[in-house]
This record gives sequence, structure tokens and C-alpha cells, in this order.
Amino acid sequence: MTATTRTAGHGDIPAVLALAAELRLPGCPSGAGLEQAVRDGLVEVAEVLGDPVGLAVLERPLPGHLRLTCIGVVAGHRRRGVASALLGRVLAQARGTEAAGGTVSCVADPGGTALAGLLLAHGFLGIRTLRTGPGGRALRLYYQHKVRVEYVDPDARHLVPVADAEQLADSLALDDHAVTALAVLSGEPAFEISRFERDDPSALQSGEAQAGIAFSGSVLASLTFLVGFSFASSHYPDDVRLLLIVATFVTTMSLIVYASAAGELARIRSNAFGRIMKWGNVLSEYGGVLPFLASLPITYAQLSASAWLTVLTGLAFSAGLALYERSEFSIAHRFRWTPWSTALAAVTSLAPAASVITVAAGLPSWPSTAALMAALAARTAVYLFRRGAESGVAVDRRVWQIRQ
Repeated sequence: MTATTRTAGHGDIPAVLALAAELRLPGCPSGAGLEQAVRDGLVEVAEVLGDPVGLAVLERPLPGHLRLTCIGVVAGHRRRGVASALLGRVLAQARGTEAAGGTVSCVADPGGTALAGLLLAHGFLGIRTLRTGPGGRALRLYYQHKVRVEYVDPDARHLVPVADAEQLADSLALDDHAVTALAVLSGEPAFEISRFERDDPSALQSGEAQAGIAFSGSVLASLTFLVGFSFASSHYPDDVRLLLIVATFVTTMSLIVYASAAGELARIRSNAFGRIMKWGNVLSEYGGVLPFLASLPITYAQLSASAWLTVLTGLAFSAGLALYERSEFSIAHRFRWTPWSTALAAVTSLAPAASVITVAAGLPSWPSTAALMAALAARTAVYLFRRGAESGVAVDRRVWQIRQ
């Protein structure tokens, strides 16, 4: 039968105490300590047909740290996925803690291969050894649940027998090594020790800032060329000329913002890096890139003698912008979509087609240009002042940081 899991309540205390006494799990609290854990909502139980067959006891040594104290299943229900269901529920309950930069951990005897296999199968890594007990003679393996992607060096892995405690301690003395799997070596259980590649946050952020500067610089050069062309043409619409001038100004401001982000890194005050980059990205996208792309069909319309080809070009640009807006590459993809932001994106995408149609028909182009400028200004304001950080960027960090 499939086991069901839930958080134990006050009425479950007698059953939880009896189950803990039957399992006799190392390190598991008993008596008043276990009763208090139930009252605090830190005990998960697994049931089959209403009978408790397994439990997991947790503790919170800190608000941002959840530790698995013990987990066990009665003999008749082992190897049926009960412990896996219990641990899965624990991790589901801990998502909020981990999302806020917290930690989920467990300390266990290295010789407990059943528990080790369970933890490793659910995303835990054995990252260090601890000496506990009188005189520090008892060796324990510290497991931590990983919430972000890390990369293992495929050429730096080795096996250590579970029984060789000293070799295990030596292997995990380096902070970039961790237990990643259980194996069998000469018929005996062994840990796979892997070395993880370490990236440099400052170098990555510096690269991002430099990429932003290079990209905005390229857009600024293109806008400057179009502004010069617009002044050289007596038939260029004044409203589009104004759009290009504003875009040139905003793109220049985005360059200043990106340079400020690079300076923030140089002063080793990267707490503000994500916020500064958000300003640079939004200004560059909605003040430079999109106005530049929307103005290209109009520039072509001034040079082309074919009305239908001009309209076709505008439609192609609008279709391309619509696809880009909904792709994972757009700045809008990094923020939450709402009906309001979707409508503004639609106005932005339709602007090239609307502009060339008005030019081809000999009508004033200022209504479509004004609508585009209003949409871009609204989107800039929404993403800068009404939305939080870009996806995957933490805000309001403490003086010391946990990078996720």
C-alpha cells in the first residue's frame, strides 16, 4: 500500500512516542523533547491505512536553518518508498527556507549507508566531516541539500571506503570536495568523492557589466547614425526624429548606469550590483534597442519607392518584435507578465507596422510614434518602480551574502 505523509499534530503524540521507541533512531529526541517537536510542527509521519510506519524529526537551530535530526521506517515497511516520501515532504516544506537563502542539513554516521543513499538520492551532498562526542572521537558526516546548480570536474573523482574514516576526513578537508554518490568497492560500500568547479562571482558580474557596456555602446553608435541620417533628410518625420533623439539620450544614460555597476564591483560593494544592472538593462532595452528597431522600417520607407515592400517590411519587423517579446531573451521575460504589461508589449510590437503603413499612405506618423513612446515610457516605469528584482537576482541582502 502507498504511504501518506503529514505533519504530526498534538493528538499524535502518543503514537509518535511509541513509534520513536520502536525505531530507536540515533540522535532522535525522546520524551519531552519529542513532544515539544510535535507541538512545534517539526515531526512528519508516514501512515499506511492509518497506522504510523515512519517519522522524520526536524529542528530549527536558526530561523534560516532546518536540520533533519532523524528519519526512520519500521522494519515491515522498509524499501517501499516510505522514507523517500517522508524526505520529499520535508524538502517540500523547506522550499520557503531555501528560497530565502536558508539551509537544510543532516548530520549522520558515515557508516549508515541506507540513510546516506536516501540523502544523496534527494539532492544532498556530504560536504564535510565533524568530530563529536567525548574527546571528538566520533566521526560524523555533514550533509547539506543543494539548491543551485554546481558543476563537477569529471577528471577529479575518487572512491573512499565507508569504513576508512580517516581517508574520508582527509578527502573532505578541501572545501571544493563533497560526497556525491554511494558505490561498491571490492564488495564493500564506498563513497564517491567529487571536486566541484568554483566560479568567481565578481568575475562573472564584471563580465556582465562589460557586456552591457559593449552592447549599449553598439546601440548608441547605430542610433547616432540614424539621428544624423534623419537630419540629412528633409522628408524624415519630426516625431520619429524626436524618438531617435530621446533614444540616444536614454541609451547614453544606460551606459552611465552600466559604468556605475562596474564601479560598484571595483569598490567591492556588490550588494547594489543587481539593482544597478536592472536599471541599465531596462533603460537599454526600452530606451534604446526597441526605439532603434522600430525606427528602421521608417528609415527604409523614406528610401524605398515601393509602398507594398515598405508595408511588408514593417509587418515583418512587428512579427519579429512580437516573437522576441515572448522569448526568454527579452528583458520582459525576467519579470512577471500581467494583462497590462502584455498590452504594452503588443503596442510596442505593432509600432513598426503602424508607422510604415501611415508613411506609405501619406498620413501623419505622429500618432503611432506617440503611442510607441508612451508604451515604452510606461514599460520602463513599470519594470523600474512597480516590479522587484530581475528573475534570479536577490535584493535586500545582508552585509554578508549567500549566492544562490
